[in-house]
Amino acid sequence: MADKTVHLAVYDTFADWETGHTTAHLTQNGYTVKTVAATDAPVTTMGGVRIQPDLTLDDVNPEDSALLILTGAGLWTVTPAAAAAGSDDLAPFARKARAFLDAGVPVAAICGATAGLAREGLLDDRAHTSAASFYLAATGYKGGEHYQEADAVTDDEGLLITAGPTEPVAFAREVFSVLGVYEGEKLDAWYRLFHDSDASAFEVLES
Repeated sequence: MADKTVHLAVYDTFADWETGHTTAHLTQNGYTVKTVAATDAPVTTMGGVRIQPDLTLDDVNPEDSALLILTGAGLWTVTPAAAAAGSDDLAPFARKARAFLDAGVPVAAICGATAGLAREGLLDDRAHTSAASFYLAATGYKGGEHYQEADAVTDDEGLLITAGPTEPVAFAREVFSVLGVYEGEKLDAWYRLFHDSDASAFEVLES
């Protein structure tokens, strides 16, 4: 079922820690997570873990997905000049994100992936955040006035989620909210449990 399949982009230098909460709790709530790479060759994460992709970018269509997740990676860091010269290895993932957003399917980007979306022009008119405002400004993008100093941000349409590299729990919270995995008191309790280590939140989650 398309509405229960989430696509997780994977590439060399993938930042392992940034989506663990998100994918684990989506899976526990009935979603299937499929990994997507540029080719069918294995990729190696920043932590040295090898991942055999389930699909390639060419295989993925927005209508078959509930969400596209883009994590940080060293490969997202390129200069505007290098990107203009075609030296942005991960640009195809940003273009796939555009296809998702154009189709009304949510995209969630954390850490360096936000820079890729900025270079693609996807943050020019949408509320967003990242590691720091100057990090995105270095891409030469035009969306600085929409930057928000927040742990994680969902845009007004509820289609684009962004977060900085130190906020994997806030990132997951926004994903769960957009997909309706947890709502209201349970969403708040989940965040308090995993972000604040508030043991009292566990009872709410289990109720």
